[in-house]
Amino acid sequence: MRHYQIALSLLSAAVLSACGGSGSEGPAINTSVARGTLYANPPNLVPIPQASGPALTKLDPVVFKAMLEAKKPGLTQVTGTPKCEISTYYMKYATVGGANEATDATGAIMVPSGSDPACTGPRPVLLYAHGTTVEKSFNMANLRDNSEASLVAAMYAAQGFIVVASNFAGYDVSSLTYHPYLNADQQADDMVDSLRAARAAFPRINAQDSGKLVIAGYSQGGHVAMATQRAMQQKYASEFKVSALAGMSGPYAMALLGDAVFAGSPNAGGTVFLPMITTSWQKSYGNIYASANEIYEDKYATGIETLIPGGLTMTDLFTTGKLPSLAMFAKDSLPGPSTPAFSGFFGDGNLIKTSYRNAYLADAQKNPCGTNPADPLNCSPANAFRKAGVKNDLRNYVPNVPVMLCGGGSDPTVFFASTQATAGFFLAKGFPSAYLTTLDVDTNPTSAADPFAAAKVGFAQSKAGVIAAAVAAKQDPATAVASVYHGTLVPPFCNAAARGFFQQVLAK
Repeated sequence: MRHYQIALSLLSAAVLSACGGSGSEGPAINTSVARGTLYANPPNLVPIPQASGPALTKLDPVVFKAMLEAKKPGLTQVTGTPKCEISTYYMKYATVGGANEATDATGAIMVPSGSDPACTGPRPVLLYAHGTTVEKSFNMANLRDNSEASLVAAMYAAQGFIVVASNFAGYDVSSLTYHPYLNADQQADDMVDSLRAARAAFPRINAQDSGKLVIAGYSQGGHVAMATQRAMQQKYASEFKVSALAGMSGPYAMALLGDAVFAGSPNAGGTVFLPMITTSWQKSYGNIYASANEIYEDKYATGIETLIPGGLTMTDLFTTGKLPSLAMFAKDSLPGPSTPAFSGFFGDGNLIKTSYRNAYLADAQKNPCGTNPADPLNCSPANAFRKAGVKNDLRNYVPNVPVMLCGGGSDPTVFFASTQATAGFFLAKGFPSAYLTTLDVDTNPTSAADPFAAAKVGFAQSKAGVIAAAVAAKQDPATAVASVYHGTLVPPFCNAAARGFFQQVLAK
């Protein structure tokens, strides 16, 4: 999904408001670098410009519904009609980078209010982790232009959840020069620090915390959400009490996915994701390579560490030749594609050097991981990338809260095998099946009593619409579906299922 930076006028208005431009008292400023420090309290209230009329500092449910329907007709049939007004705040806070260096990050707090019973009194808090984006300007406080932010606002804030959503270190105006992508420890700490900062702001922005905390995330954010719950369970148990976790389409089983890609099953978008991962792990651990040329073909190696996140969209990265759109491996690299469906990832202008792939595969053969699904990380890879994959694989603990794992069974970007393997591991380690919900929205309802029938039927209808449009445009339907499967088709239905899951847990 594409995301856009808040206009300068929008930021200026927020800053002026927060600094007393309207005659109000300015925020208290804290310059400490201690983790979780909120730099300006209260944080900036973000007005939302309207096509007709003035910017709104409080988003009315009727106006928000119109915004959502204008962008995607029928979306509120999935999200539900907004019930609450939403006030969105933009915060900046202190956190750490991948090498535990002091840095900062920004994020959003969405506060519901209004006369509906779902919007009044103490409210549950949703700590949300966003999906992968290549654009540094990404900002979850931008409900007008950021499609993920508006979806989260509609699904949760407009239904009575206080939402805390980090932009992550390395994005927006963060001073970190890279993003610690899929670094489980750092991203969990970043999320913890965002919640600490938000909690400091709650009394100043009329956010009444009920004490109930749930965690969710999509794609990269699914991994981050699970890593955050693990950290709160293992490192911060005295500070945080989590009620439930919902991971959606997340790469939890990092070692499994990495080995699958190099064995001949690359994922859609992998020519972008792999550089993000290697840069993150190199900056964090310092041992992935001595030079980027060890991994990447020379035409791509120069400048690749500073390429993402940056100012280019994913399409720009491909059209400018900064990265290949599909060719992960050389045409003659062996073994070839695991099935014909992956043949497009082998070709000219490839990203990864065959010599590096050969070294990776040799280590995978000598030091295999995943041979025992109940103990998949009982392995000792020598390859530095594979070592980091094991380090950031989340199949090494058992949650102590109810868990939902949602995704699409034919996802070409984050293979559903990650969800299946993680769920299988939890169960093998004794996690009660009654507390684990695994949902593939790309399946038929099991019966009239299927609690997720609406999500499954809705997904099927959306997919059918994409197919029909492709046929009408004389395009390949399979390609059309694959191009929107992960980023557009699955998110609304997994989020709707996650919200229902949370509401059920919180009602007990």
